[in-house]
Amino acid sequence: MYLRAVPGRETLEERTSIGASVAAVAVVIVVVDGERGVRRVHAVPPRGLTIGRAGELDVEVALDDDLASRRHAEVHWSGGAWRVTDLGSRNGTSADGARIEGTVELGGDGVVRIGRSVLLLVRDGRGHDAAVGDDDERVVGPELQRAFAAVTEAAREPTLLVLGESGTGKEAAARAYHDAGPRRAGPLVTVNGATIAASVAERLLFGARRGAYSGATDAPGFVQAAAGGTLFLDEVAELDLDVQAKLLRVIETHEVIPLGATAGTVVEVGIVAATHADLDARIAAGRFRADLYYRLARPVVVLPPLRARLADIPRLVLRFIAAAAPGLRAHPRLIETCCLRAWPGNVRELSHAVRAAAQRAVADGRDVVRAENLAGGEPPGIAREVVAARPSSAAATPAEEAARVPPPPDRAQIVAALEAANGNLSAAARALGLHRTHLYRLMEKLGLRRDDDAGD
Repeated sequence: MYLRAVPGRETLEERTSIGASVAAVAVVIVVVDGERGVRRVHAVPPRGLTIGRAGELDVEVALDDDLASRRHAEVHWSGGAWRVTDLGSRNGTSADGARIEGTVELGGDGVVRIGRSVLLLVRDGRGHDAAVGDDDERVVGPELQRAFAAVTEAAREPTLLVLGESGTGKEAAARAYHDAGPRRAGPLVTVNGATIAASVAERLLFGARRGAYSGATDAPGFVQAAAGGTLFLDEVAELDLDVQAKLLRVIETHEVIPLGATAGTVVEVGIVAATHADLDARIAAGRFRADLYYRLARPVVVLPPLRARLADIPRLVLRFIAAAAPGLRAHPRLIETCCLRAWPGNVRELSHAVRAAAQRAVADGRDVVRAENLAGGEPPGIAREVVAARPSSAAATPAEEAARVPPPPDRAQIVAALEAANGNLSAAARALGLHRTHLYRLMEKLGLRRDDDAGD
């Protein structure tokens, strides 16, 4: 199921008079204790939003949370950054994993915790106030919904290239392409190029004729098996260059020539290719054919990583915990911690980590899964960039200046630390005085690739 607009209700863009070319900003409220999974969305006007306890007249965002103060905090969006101000609350405000005083500025999306409520500050709020969709396997928020809408639109085309990290749903995208296309009545055949040895790839993909090699018999390949339907070729970048050339011929001529055959056989098949590799870099290095890329990339759909689907994370966490044991609950700090982690393995990694945390909580005789039940526990300090940590309207005292968060390391410092640590991300983070998640996000922001950090 995908997101659908709620009939008779204005969208976030309409309420804020922001067109589709400029993304609306929103605060997504997730109450995770007392009202499990309650979710509300508030558009952020230029004047900002005041957040406080329910029943107060001078707050725009009312939290049914006895740990919240009457006027607890304010949230503004200004100059491309979030500003969060604690209004002298009794129990404090946490912004991106750190207790704050006065005003802080957050780069990117943000995570704020007030009592039992987690507030997700979302730069691109489009679709967040539409009905949220789930199916048997996925939580489908607006970012993923937009990607799958593009996949469905592409189903009329004979090829599709899907790019995305491991665990972002590439196989589900291939299924959506198949189900929405003209070949839906045919088979969907899935092949992983990374698991096929180069010595047998041609035979397995394109088939063979008797006598083609010692012991060969007539055998169809995966392409023939997918005839009339769709071939999903995952990790296409791992295929040998010779096999890439033969795949290109199948796409261009609609014919497949098995090993040992002298003539081709006509085959009509839709092809979805997917990879997490950087194809531009592979083409530049001569490891992937540019002509095959241009044939496959008609069109290209990029699946968003989990860290770009911030509002989906609490719902996924609650789903995994509910599946682990009946009556098991999530602590707000667990939700906060999961929202702050980078999850390079995406939903697959989150599922494994949360289910393991739930098992630890049950083994300890608890009915609440806490952040410390996660492997690695809570992230120390600030897991995202905090630009400033003082009231923006007041001059800083020497003591305040000394207490300010130091600026994040620049690109050269990060590269030097990674080289000194032989690419080990955790060791480089320690050398820079950062949490591993913070370093990972800085690398993304600076366009630095995370290669092999074995040993983490």
